Amino acid sequence: MRPDDWQLTEDVDGFLARAGDFLRSRPGPHIMQSTWAERVRTRGAEAFGTEAPVFGMLERAGAVHATFYRLPPHGFGLSPLTSEQADALAARLAALGHVLPSVSADRSTAAAFAEAWQRHTGATPKLRDTRLRLYRLGTLTPPDPMPAGRGRLLGEQDLEEVMYWCGEFANAVGEDVSIDAGTWAGTRFADKRYALWETPDGTGVSIAGMNPLIGGQIQVDVVYTPVDLRGRGYAGAVAAEVSRAALTAGARDVVLFADLSNPTSNALYQRLGYRTLTDWAVYEFSSAPPEATTV
Repeated sequence: MRPDDWQLTEDVDGFLARAGDFLRSRPGPHIMQSTWAERVRTRGAEAFGTEAPVFGMLERAGAVHATFYRLPPHGFGLSPLTSEQADALAARLAALGHVLPSVSADRSTAAAFAEAWQRHTGATPKLRDTRLRLYRLGTLTPPDPMPAGRGRLLGEQDLEEVMYWCGEFANAVGEDVSIDAGTWAGTRFADKRYALWETPDGTGVSIAGMNPLIGGQIQVDVVYTPVDLRGRGYAGAVAAEVSRAALTAGARDVVLFADLSNPTSNALYQRLGYRTLTDWAVYEFSSAPPEATTV
């Protein structure tokens, strides 16, 4: 395998035209490539900063075998790779002078690329403490009994409430983002639909979001209950509500990420019918920029 089997492009439409079938062939492991390519396609590259997003494909004999995406200056996401594929990609990017702050992928791919990047650039990889597991929904099993109240899908008329809850979630998980009417459209939260669990008097107590349908798959993303309201079944109820909404919207697969350091949420998702798909890892790199050469 040659490093130049990896093709790089800033043309997201061309990327999706050539790699779309490959991405749809394994929608779960390809969730991040599909999601970010679709966001760039719908919002435009300028929505993500001054540097153009970059997409890549490993293409041999007219078939795509692997992909990556990057939104500079941020991290770098990969589809599952063999060690040989990871080494060829690291060689290609190093030769082109790319500087990567981090890589995100399934655990074995992330480790293989981190080792290859260190070989080709001298970068020191460090495994991020946060450990994630990707789950896929089997048979949805709502909590029984459900807490008192009801689930409600939020619409455009609920924007103020949506922004409030997303702001609370971002603060709770340490995301450095400003959420208000002026910034909302540029946040990662703006393209989602949300379900809110309300008590019988109409008070919102827990929220869950879902990404748009992409390639037959929907990712549940953002499940949040304020600390003082936890332990009452609200998170399970709203997660079941948004999972049901995803299925109603036509999703063949419903997936979500969970932090493995939180056994409560992992146990909850498993009770709802979510099953382990793969473990995820992020490696951060520290090094001087590699010298670019002609490839």
